[in-house]
Amino acid sequence: MVAFSHECRLYLVTPPNLHDVPRFAERLKSALGAGDVAALQLRMKTADDATVLRAIEQLMPVAQQHDVAFILNDRPDLANQGGCDGVHVGQNDSSCTEARRIMGSDRIVGVTCHDSRHLGMLAAEGGADYIAFGAFYPTQTKEPPAMADASLLRWWQETMTPPCVAIGGITPDNARPLVEAGADFLAVCSGVWDWPDGPEDAIRKLNQIMTP
Repeated sequence: MVAFSHECRLYLVTPPNLHDVPRFAERLKSALGAGDVAALQLRMKTADDATVLRAIEQLMPVAQQHDVAFILNDRPDLANQGGCDGVHVGQNDSSCTEARRIMGSDRIVGVTCHDSRHLGMLAAEGGADYIAFGAFYPTQTKEPPAMADASLLRWWQETMTPPCVAIGGITPDNARPLVEAGADFLAVCSGVWDWPDGPEDAIRKLNQIMTP
């Protein structure tokens, strides 16, 4: 038996260098049918605005048909324009306050806080709906500015109210300690899309780990 009692859910992040969006939409449909997913974050950091908006149009219906919240990375303005369920901002993007102003009170605003308790508390005070900590493991998706320890998740659960997301290098092979430490969500990118046995198998395995 696992040593946790809270519910932890999967937060998918789209692959880097996402060019063929229609093809990915088909992969996404299959993946989302494999198990519970709470949210999908569209991350297209180098794409122009029109490309991002087209991707939202193609991918958001797939997510919402599976009751998966659709969240755009970095850009509250495009998230609002595209009708996304939420936006995720980093420390170098729009502030939490500005993102909330743009998105309104009824949509999701998440904030990256790296390994910092202080940044996490500031984001919570600023009205963030969730706080993302990491990277917890080495990751090939991007160079993390900081590495976090699972003890941060335990402290957060004991101290703060907003849910916390663990991100960075998470796979079915290393996810369990983060769930046991108190992560409310596991944000996974390569650990799903590049999993040797396919995204569906990764999602099934992660859901087994996350089930109390």
